[in-house]
Amino acid sequence: MSFRKAERKKAKLRLALCGPAGSGKTYSALLIAQGLALPCDHQGGRIALLDTERGSGELYSDLTPYDVATLTPPFSPERYIELIEGAGAAGYQVLIIDSLSHAWEGEGGCLELHDRATAASRSGNSYTAWREVTPQHNALVEAMLQSPCHVIATMRSKTAYELSDDGNGKKKPIKVGLAPVQRPGMEYEFTVVLDLSVERHIATATKDRTSLFDGQHFIPAPATGEALQAWLESGTDPIEASRNLLATLTAQVDRIEAVPHLEDWWRAHRAEMLIPEDLEALKGRCAARKAAILEALREAQPRLGNGRARAAA
Repeated sequence: MSFRKAERKKAKLRLALCGPAGSGKTYSALLIAQGLALPCDHQGGRIALLDTERGSGELYSDLTPYDVATLTPPFSPERYIELIEGAGAAGYQVLIIDSLSHAWEGEGGCLELHDRATAASRSGNSYTAWREVTPQHNALVEAMLQSPCHVIATMRSKTAYELSDDGNGKKKPIKVGLAPVQRPGMEYEFTVVLDLSVERHIATATKDRTSLFDGQHFIPAPATGEALQAWLESGTDPIEASRNLLATLTAQVDRIEAVPHLEDWWRAHRAEMLIPEDLEALKGRCAARKAAILEALREAQPRLGNGRARAAA
């Protein structure tokens, strides 16, 4: 393992929009998706929307062209994964998951799966029941992270009220969002997390790896998606970088002459930053090299044996 110069790679967006009911999550997601999606000619469209809100995802069909798939209960991670992978296979540029909260708190979601696992266990231990549910949720997160689409996920925030000055010297209660309804720490899986307010649908970044929205309070628009797209495209091409690295590593593998050295090399390089298919190619190259080394040793054994016999004679 060695150090190398840090380079930001081109990547797909992982954006979370959080807010209480009425904060404009779906509407904002579609506007941002409009700016993210580049013009294309392929059938299947540019934007796909996974709708868990009983058809509300189609209310904005006049806003921008998009396709919709309605997900009804049970809201299990497995069913989300099926649609996420389907959107990627269909070639959509942007996938909106509206809402990701149902996978956690909805009917058939992770909390309900956990309750069932707890009830089914002999001990009734709710802590150990997570052993059954956590891998399912992890698989959902992995499906989002590995998707070839830009992913925009909406999450409902737990709601509270606070008093605010209405500008006339009076106080009025306003609805504010707290933590999103999802597994604690879920926001760390995203590139950008925007909190939306009910009042005027103002977005504030609570996490922003792009630094595009630092200190800003703004109304999401197609220009938001365009800015994110430009930032994403400014990195180095991950496929090109992976292929170049694979060529270098393959040459190293081909020069190794002993199986123990090959195994040591693999332990030191198995975590290299390669795209999945290139990592599999490297594994295959190592396996082929190991087979070649062992075959060469087998072929050498008879010759060594004959040499010893002649020496003894």
